[in-house]
Amino acid sequence: MSQPRILIVSPATAAANNGNWQTAVRWARLLRPWYACSVVQHWSGQPADVLLALHARRSADSVARWAQAQGVAADAPGLALVLTGTDVYRDIQTDAAAQASLRAARQLVVLQPRATRALPAAMQAKTRVIFQSVSTRQTLPKTTRHLRAVMVGHLREEKSPQTLFAAAALLHQHPDVLIDHIGQALDAELGAQAQACAHAYPNYRWLGALPHGRTRSQIQRAHVLVHTSRMEGGAHVLMEAVCSGTPVLASHIEGNVGMLGEAYAGYFDHGDARALANLLLRCRTDRSFYDHLQTQCAARAPLFAPRIEQAALQQLVQALLPNPLLTEIVHQGLGQQRAQLRVSFDPTEAPVAIATGNEEGQK
Repeated sequence: MSQPRILIVSPATAAANNGNWQTAVRWARLLRPWYACSVVQHWSGQPADVLLALHARRSADSVARWAQAQGVAADAPGLALVLTGTDVYRDIQTDAAAQASLRAARQLVVLQPRATRALPAAMQAKTRVIFQSVSTRQTLPKTTRHLRAVMVGHLREEKSPQTLFAAAALLHQHPDVLIDHIGQALDAELGAQAQACAHAYPNYRWLGALPHGRTRSQIQRAHVLVHTSRMEGGAHVLMEAVCSGTPVLASHIEGNVGMLGEAYAGYFDHGDARALANLLLRCRTDRSFYDHLQTQCAARAPLFAPRIEQAALQQLVQALLPNPLLTEIVHQGLGQQRAQLRVSFDPTEAPVAIATGNEEGQK
């Protein structure tokens, strides 16, 4: 019997090298042992048993075409919609096409549990949480001669890079606090501001866009990752830091709290450059605080194990496959490699798939 066909719609491409693209290609890789899985930018009628569409607004045409092909306007068989940060915290509030995508999908996926709070009550029952995953990297010893912070994110308004620029200015008399900034200038004005900041303050370096492997190495070598965004669905870079032993200093927004936990000690109010600068100085001077952040991040790392994400994706696909017999055949074929699941549920959050098998982080 041929493998079930899964198409993942990602408006982002390899050239964009952003979190949505990373999610699409990783999901395809995790699903390919059991399914014929491909990544496309648009669905235009290609044969498929399941369509996983990233982005309610930008994939709205593909979502609508799939629903129309199924002869329905809501809860289309075989269709799951993965909600990004701009979906959850902006587009579904005002954009008609994004709202139609929510109705059309049989299943909704969010990337951290607090995202469900932003969804209409009628949509929460068909929503599940799938934490993204990343391979684990060894925690490296860090020099005590200085503190090196790194921020990773293309320069655009949602990422609030101005907060980092302002923090660099506040710290210019602290040459032992160094800031590296990785990301392409998608906004030319923000790119000009980054250049001006680097020129004025030698403690700040704008490195531009880097290949993913080099970016991960920069995160691994840094003392802390800085994340200043004003909206996030579930930032991939947070996982990369947590699973590299690098603590995070992050804006206190729903998407970051959903990833790091409400009790995390490394938050600052969005846009508060002074608070960010103070946290960087505290990481430099207060070893017990820095160690506390590391311990808190290490406690979150198991949520981001690849086997857990793979098992949750298998659950999702099995729920969407049109033929129950086929689902059972696929289920039996997973054998010992399939993680056993339990589902934890809080009335305020969507179900989160948690693997209970032997979970070892991938190197």
